[in-house]
Amino acid sequence: MDFWVRAAQLILSLSFLIVIHEFGHYLPAKWFNTRVEKFYLFFNPYFSVFKKKIGETEWGLGWIPLGGYVKIAGMVDESMDTEQLAQPAQPWEFRSKPAWQRLIIMLGGIIVNVVVGFLIYIMVIFVWGEEKVDHNKLQNGIAVHPYFEQFGFQSGDKVLSVNGEKADELNKLGMEIMIFGKTHFKVQHKDGKIQTINLPEDIGNKMWENNAEAAFSFRYFNEGIDSVIPKSAAERIGLKKGDKIVGINGNKFVFFDEITTSIYKNRGKKCELEIQSGDSIRSKEVKIAKDGKLGFYPKLLNVSTDTNAIYTQHYSLGESFGSGISKGYKSLYANLAQFKYVFSKKGANSIGGVGSIGKLFPPTWNWQAFWTLTAFLSMMLAIMNLLPIPALDGGHVMFLLYEIITGRTPGQKFMEYAQYVGFFLLLGLILYANGKDLIGAFTN
Repeated sequence: MDFWVRAAQLILSLSFLIVIHEFGHYLPAKWFNTRVEKFYLFFNPYFSVFKKKIGETEWGLGWIPLGGYVKIAGMVDESMDTEQLAQPAQPWEFRSKPAWQRLIIMLGGIIVNVVVGFLIYIMVIFVWGEEKVDHNKLQNGIAVHPYFEQFGFQSGDKVLSVNGEKADELNKLGMEIMIFGKTHFKVQHKDGKIQTINLPEDIGNKMWENNAEAAFSFRYFNEGIDSVIPKSAAERIGLKKGDKIVGINGNKFVFFDEITTSIYKNRGKKCELEIQSGDSIRSKEVKIAKDGKLGFYPKLLNVSTDTNAIYTQHYSLGESFGSGISKGYKSLYANLAQFKYVFSKKGANSIGGVGSIGKLFPPTWNWQAFWTLTAFLSMMLAIMNLLPIPALDGGHVMFLLYEIITGRTPGQKFMEYAQYVGFFLLLGLILYANGKDLIGAFTN
């Protein structure tokens, strides 16, 4: 059931974003009297699920849910309609329009994705507000990733400020460090002592290399195991749903983060686990993987004893605009800045396809989460489409800027070959990303 709920949210979200993106091309094309021959949601090789011609445009639904397209007359695009391009240029064709008009047409989809992303963030904040945390009310403090202990952080700490600002969004502190370079922390330890911690300038790369992106989180009681990942070390030693890890190498635990910290510190080593099943306790030896993971998900029944520290901040319509624009800017910047991590060995192994995106959605339908993720994906699609790769909008923009600057138009054959190269590059990336998801589904 969880799979179908996530799948439905993913399809609805991407369908909405694809349609508005393609309208971003369609509308300026019509404004400049350029003929749009087709407008499709999803791709339709060989046949269409639905199609209807209205005026000069065929509107349709394809059967391969990997995107959508508008076919603009006289343009070298994914349709590779070379027969049309071999004919003399007509005044209603894309190639007959001034370069600045063609540039606006090509940027239209990206611009719409960005504008809609901002509008959705504003709407979400106005309707649902923002969940925040008052660190002063956290009785058990926060869970700290063990990598950060070397800098002076301890589980149970309270974060009083980050770069002089209030730290009221706990789940975003890791991103604030990695993406926005926030390195100056003021924390209060369990004994009441206050310490100023300055992280090194290259902390983002270190977090990425050491799987420490989730720097801080809420503390959960150790309520036991909810599910075990198939073919993992946890499954091999017989861990089952309902079991509880009560000790590792003789150390006893109250909070779940104490278990993950112990596992992380013993990565690549053998450990002695004490496992409680009902009223019985057994010991099992296991070798922890190098990534510091055992292969199970916990029961997270309560947020420690600190639910009173979590509150929802509501905004007026005017305030929502300011907060929504700020959140949209951060989302846009984060999508752009993450490429410095993607283009690394770990980044290549972390690329995921449609399945990975689907897992971002919650297993139960939640409109707030749906629209928040849709806003994030809208910004992501804008950045991805801006990449200077032939077959993407950014590739067309790159060649149009070259034409505007130099006054020379790239040859038609060159554009066709570039389109082929870009198409096969994108196809290879799609196959790689979705292939990893598929293999992971069978081997994880």
